[in-house]
Amino acid sequence: MIYPGRVLKLRVRGTKKDLIQDNSSSSEEFCLIMPGVIARFDGSVVQNMLQKWFEEAHAQLWNQKQKGQDSEDFDNSQQKLPYQLWNIGKYGTCADAAITGIMPPPLMEQQSSQRYYCAVAVGDDAVISAYRLSEDKGRSLVGAILSKVVPATFSTIASFSKLIWRSEHTSPVKSPKKLEQKPQPFARASPLTCIKDHPRKGEKLTLSPSGTLAAITDSLGRILLLDTQALVVVRLWKGYRDASCLFMEMLVNKDLASSSSTCYESMKSDYCLCLAIHAPRKGIIEIWQMRTGPRLRTISCAKGSKMLQPSYRFGASMSSPYVPLEVFLLNGDSGQISVLNRTLDS
Repeated sequence: MIYPGRVLKLRVRGTKKDLIQDNSSSSEEFCLIMPGVIARFDGSVVQNMLQKWFEEAHAQLWNQKQKGQDSEDFDNSQQKLPYQLWNIGKYGTCADAAITGIMPPPLMEQQSSQRYYCAVAVGDDAVISAYRLSEDKGRSLVGAILSKVVPATFSTIASFSKLIWRSEHTSPVKSPKKLEQKPQPFARASPLTCIKDHPRKGEKLTLSPSGTLAAITDSLGRILLLDTQALVVVRLWKGYRDASCLFMEMLVNKDLASSSSTCYESMKSDYCLCLAIHAPRKGIIEIWQMRTGPRLRTISCAKGSKMLQPSYRFGASMSSPYVPLEVFLLNGDSGQISVLNRTLDS
């Protein structure tokens, strides 16, 4: 058991640009978002554990077939999956959250080998809140003293009260309780900032590929573009109730966008980061250039349509130097899936 709470979202992030790179050049992670809690798993550790489990299971199954054993005799040995767990509910339970990336340690804190992460959360009480997450589970000196003194004091008082108020008849012998699996203790999460604006509530959060930008939707139909490094809102859109956002990349150079020659392969510098905003009440998808650029395209979409985006970028090959970040559109009427065009002239 990781934590006794309802899973709000499963987030997968990575720096692998395509499917042909080796594992040594990639860095993946996935996070479980629960009300006021976030758990982080290292993607490479999970991948290695699954590979090891698959090899062991295949070997055991092959041995069982040779020995004629039943599949019920197959024993799957449990192995603990390492993860970090943080409490990000200081400003209330969160509706969505994400780890944006690695951040430097506090200025007054001694440098250590521990990593620090930045987490951004949205919710009912605080529209936006940010935390510095540490891998260290250690507490402050006062907390360490209290953790030792308070239990000892309580134990002494409890023992003394039992001597005074001991019942005349012996209590029946209770059956031993089953050992319950408890979640691991929280690592340290230090609050950095929060934005409260009642009755506005944060609803959904979308991260850019690098994690430096976050698009946040709220209950008043606004979309906030947050710089996750400076923790400052750099842009605001109004009038987008029930909207959803995804980041994508588009060709902004008209010469490159209009040319269909095969002699030139577009590179990363030819693309710009954009934000696709799906406004279901308006029946449109708007594509805006980041960070403060104009609206590049408006696309009409059917009722019930939804934007989709895979965790990895498809279509990678040795001949293509760069695969842009794409957004797919699921048509609510026909059920067909199409890719949002990456050029401006078509």
